[in-house]
Amino acid sequence: MSDTPGAAGGPEAKDPEELPDVEESDVEKAAQETPRGLPLRVQNLEKRFGGITAVDGVSFEVEEGSLTGLIGPNGAGKSTTFNCITGVHDADGGTVLFKGEDITGRKPHEIANRGLVRTFQIARELEEMTVLENLMLAPRGQVGEKLYKSVTPGLRGEVIEQEIDIREEVWETLEFFEIDHLAEEYAGNLSGGQRKLLELARALMVDPDVLLLDEPFAGVNPSLEEKLLDRVHALREQGYTFLLVEHDMDLIMENCEHVIVMHQGKLLAEGPPEEIRNNEQVIEAYLGEDI
Repeated sequence: MSDTPGAAGGPEAKDPEELPDVEESDVEKAAQETPRGLPLRVQNLEKRFGGITAVDGVSFEVEEGSLTGLIGPNGAGKSTTFNCITGVHDADGGTVLFKGEDITGRKPHEIANRGLVRTFQIARELEEMTVLENLMLAPRGQVGEKLYKSVTPGLRGEVIEQEIDIREEVWETLEFFEIDHLAEEYAGNLSGGQRKLLELARALMVDPDVLLLDEPFAGVNPSLEEKLLDRVHALREQGYTFLLVEHDMDLIMENCEHVIVMHQGKLLAEGPPEEIRNNEQVIEAYLGEDI
């Protein structure tokens, strides 16, 4: 019996003109309307902890290939916003669109597997593994992660071949970040600055489209900070997109072409650095700090 719609015994095909109109949700419309140059769109994001509203209706966009800064006084809601975008926290309202897809409420690993990857204020390396091993674990879709493939004789070669390719990529990444001399060192023995380099290198091994960096320069000495910045700019020139949270205002103003400002959980202002630097509301929010 034929399975073709409308065939005997099957559902009757309907004229498309007779089908009822289905109203699209705001999320579906927003996803369809997402320009190709805006891989990340945050719309009316909300997060509450008990009676405290940490993120209050925040909306912004991140352009493809940009280095965008997210700033604000302590307690402004910056890290909470990061956590909601990347699935660490479940948002209480709003939508996160990544490459036109609604990823709101998805698990962190699901979001990372789609190419939206973040680092943390405190580096989260696997301390009892070497630097090399930390990076070997990062790439997505490794054949050897499936137990049956790693032990099946006919598939064993596929696992080994992929591991050789990944190892080669790891060494290139280690050299790019100038930490190849630390390849066999346990991650737990690294300095704070070296851990920041390792975390950024590990994030890069996931092959992300957008990188969210949460205070990547905190606690880093000036020499390593410059090295990190050089790597970020080099990656941006290769087409990577960055959203950066950082407390060093001079660093943000000198390196980002677009700046988003949060205050008390809300979006206060956004625009090019010079415009933000001279914004009276921003100056007031920072209590007269020289930004």
